Amino acid sequence: MFVELRPQTVLSGGHGQRSFYSEPRFIYKDAPGRAYHFPKRYLNMVKETVGDWVVFYQGRKGAFGYTSIQKVLDVVPDLDKQDHFFATLEPSTEWSFEQVVPRAGLDGMAFEHSIRGKDGRPISGGVSVSAVRRLSEQEFVAIVMFGMQELSGPDALPRDGYPLELQSGFAEHPQMPFGPARIQEFRKEQLTSRKLRNASFARQVKAAYGGRCAVSGLSLRNGGGRPEVQAAHIRPVQKGGPDTVRNGLALSGTLHWMFDRGLISIRDDFSILVSHNKVPEVAANRLIAPGQKLILPKNESDYPHPDYLRFHREEIYGHSA
Repeated sequence: MFVELRPQTVLSGGHGQRSFYSEPRFIYKDAPGRAYHFPKRYLNMVKETVGDWVVFYQGRKGAFGYTSIQKVLDVVPDLDKQDHFFATLEPSTEWSFEQVVPRAGLDGMAFEHSIRGKDGRPISGGVSVSAVRRLSEQEFVAIVMFGMQELSGPDALPRDGYPLELQSGFAEHPQMPFGPARIQEFRKEQLTSRKLRNASFARQVKAAYGGRCAVSGLSLRNGGGRPEVQAAHIRPVQKGGPDTVRNGLALSGTLHWMFDRGLISIRDDFSILVSHNKVPEVAANRLIAPGQKLILPKNESDYPHPDYLRFHREEIYGHSA
């Protein structure tokens, strides 16, 4: 199912492919990563996405391309707004693309056949702005494989120790043909692969933070020029955390360990909390950058999401034995 959502986001998935188109309008009550709000005219098509993967798309006011995948859990009515519904999303399945995928591939042809003009290029208006569109399995795979092409540059590289097959990523052959058996294997094994997700998540978080530890401010490099920081999930994967930059922090090994064990956390204003009954003040002063504020990514869209920070404070911070 392939779908574009507000604020211009697309869901794309498997068996009955649909596409949702959306723009930032206050009449909708989307909760990114959790729910998509839509009018009744799309109800039957959205129902076909339940239990399936979808791809999200952002329009000109966002990244202007396909940005991530996620699974749809259910469709429920909006009790406060007649003739509107929510598609609830499985938070832990969200996975950001390493590359924003444009509407057209390298050959200029639109990924979606339904929005191709006579010359094969994406059209403007008409079906291209429909909130829900059909998408074939092949179109879904092509978009995902394009999006999972690895980020380049030293800041994006995982630390040494990742197997070579993981460093080659999804998209060595983004144009390769997929038959039904191969597509099912792709959906079942690739999209849920913890190893692939971890490697992709690490590249994206390190690149967003420029290879610098967000808490200490240090940017240490190994002999090959690779950053020695690690990518930490704010809301852990085991507790439903997604593989998105907004659920990630670039941290040194020691601070990653402290963060995972609830010895430090982050307020909504990005100031750093320290469990002083467990962390001596002298140690905290040495490990944390002056001012005790998080060093944020250059792109505001990559800032830690307050929902994930709140979860860490309430469920992990100060709970270590």
